[in-house]
Amino acid sequence: MTKVAFITGSARRLGACTANYLHEQGYNLVLHYHQSHQEAEQLLHSLNKRRSGRAKLVQGDLCQMQSLQRIGTQALEAFERLDVLINNASSFYPTPMGSIHLDDWHNLVGSNMQAPLFLSQALLPALREARGNIVNMVDIHAERPLRHHTLYCMAKSALISMTHSLALELAPRVRVNAVAPGAILWPDNPMQVAEKDMILAQIPLARLGNEEAIAKAIAFLLDADYVTGQVLKVDGGRSLYSGDRL
Repeated sequence: MTKVAFITGSARRLGACTANYLHEQGYNLVLHYHQSHQEAEQLLHSLNKRRSGRAKLVQGDLCQMQSLQRIGTQALEAFERLDVLINNASSFYPTPMGSIHLDDWHNLVGSNMQAPLFLSQALLPALREARGNIVNMVDIHAERPLRHHTLYCMAKSALISMTHSLALELAPRVRVNAVAPGAILWPDNPMQVAEKDMILAQIPLARLGNEEAIAKAIAFLLDADYVTGQVLKVDGGRSLYSGDRL
């Protein structure tokens, strides 16, 4: 039986690369997107051109509680089974103190913590039946906060806690792990050369990572059948940086 993976936020960037990688490994895919319709359709066409009918789309706003159950139901109906849930979708932007609004809470907590929790709950029966996996996309800054990103870091920190807690609660039938990327892709918003140089100076491997490194880390966790409750850092050693010159 072909395994099925559901990837949230899979139209672009890390999600799209992970989808391509798992598709090459033989998975059937349920691709979720919210607003990136054109990119999602292009990815769907590309995957199904290689293996017809092996990828399907689900659209919805993960920050809306009333949408989560529908999204989960449609993900299950796509191939009538589910082996893997990858909680990849994530909002990311600064929220300096004094500027935080309720909308920021809904967007950052909704995408980074609330949706992974309630999707995991909605899809749990199918994951248990398949002896499946949940992989959460966290961030090295959940443990070493990023300046002006308090709300984002709080949400990712909660997602790490959820990873540990569900690994205990859902064992032995479902394994739950997380991947914590470091500097893999530059943000969509423009960055100054000096900012990029400063980040690269904090990475022992002295280079930016790439999307495939994350996809490979996820694939490793899916295959590592004696690993649960772990956070795999894929950051070139950046989380070891102490502030001293390298």
